[in-house]
Amino acid sequence: MPKHQLGLEYALKQDREDILAKHKQQFHIPKDKNGNELIYMTGNSLGLQPKSTKTYINQELEDWANLGVEGHFEAKNPWLPYHEFLTQNMVKVVGAKPIEVIVMNTLTTNLHLMMVSFYKPTKTRYKILIESDAFPSDKYAVESQLRHHRFDDKEGIVLWKPRTDEELLNYDDLETILAKQGDEIALIMIGGVNYYTGQFLDLKRITNLGHAAGCHVGFDCAHGAGNVALNLHDSGADFAVWCTYKYLNAGPGSLGGCFVHERHASNKDLNRFTGWWSHNKKTRFTMRDEFDQMLGAEGWQLSNPPILSMAAIKASLDLIGDVGFEKLVEKSKKLTSYFEFLLKQLGDNTIRIITPSNPDERGCQLSIQVKNADKTLHDKLTKSGVISDWREPDVIRCAPVPLYNSFEDVFKLVDKLKFILNE
Repeated sequence: MPKHQLGLEYALKQDREDILAKHKQQFHIPKDKNGNELIYMTGNSLGLQPKSTKTYINQELEDWANLGVEGHFEAKNPWLPYHEFLTQNMVKVVGAKPIEVIVMNTLTTNLHLMMVSFYKPTKTRYKILIESDAFPSDKYAVESQLRHHRFDDKEGIVLWKPRTDEELLNYDDLETILAKQGDEIALIMIGGVNYYTGQFLDLKRITNLGHAAGCHVGFDCAHGAGNVALNLHDSGADFAVWCTYKYLNAGPGSLGGCFVHERHASNKDLNRFTGWWSHNKKTRFTMRDEFDQMLGAEGWQLSNPPILSMAAIKASLDLIGDVGFEKLVEKSKKLTSYFEFLLKQLGDNTIRIITPSNPDERGCQLSIQVKNADKTLHDKLTKSGVISDWREPDVIRCAPVPLYNSFEDVFKLVDKLKFILNE
């Protein structure tokens, strides 16, 4: 990482030299009531809207208006194979092969569909290992799977916990758990980037440990997709799921994505829920054929996809594809290291960054813990023109997203935080 400097001029210089800076103009930036742009640092919750999104959605509305049902075949972007238009750019974002990736449903729905196939409990091996501070929906989903299979939803969960007075997960502790209880664990399901701390876990290391213990391994990559280089294929994970409304800027509640490793692509014996869209696309419309399972991740689809949501995803993925995901990760590391530098230069011993300092163990999010603070601090930051994110009990999450955040944004954020702390 470069040696950073203090002062606004340094930030402005970095923006002038940043080849990606122009892309901020391709997004709608929220403004205050006086028309001034807010400093938006919550792409880890909801990404901003690309200006092209309206054009992409309007194209489908026009085709629907003018073509009706014929739009499935005659639209500018025919609806029947529309999900295929998203695959090329999505595989680059998550580091996978085309046969391994599908955009469908929403995140927790996809997680359940994956557990139908990869959670195979027996009387002696039925437990599910998750991190102790997993995102709530993951916890609720695995508990319900345990209940569905008539196991106790508390006794059946194994928690990978940080050590006392620490926030980050330690791999030695995972090894200890697997050495002691591995033969009881059917599935490891971990958040690839922890929503609270921002810790980016080593997916390949976890997968290798899990497989060596005889467990299936999957990841919730909601906070990783579009943020870090996941390299899902190389990780060897059995499956992964993610959303598209955070770093992939596809709009609130937009469709999710799903990865199934290619070694499972041809296994038609895997238990799964099926539907019309997982049937062989060549004979799907003959309607009366016996079910013919599609190969690869497409074989986990259920229904024909919502085109308007996919149009928003396509708009964002096309933009990311034009920029190049590797360039985004490169800028992200530089931008976040600058953010970390400025926070440390505050010299305020009430501030502690709980996100890993190693750039390879985090994405763009920094989780800032402020001693003896409550939500009042966050409220003051919001009133000052910063949109950030408060997480109980005492953490402010900020994510300088490389597509639309600038070095100037980061400088002004820290400057405002400094003023509030010194009040």
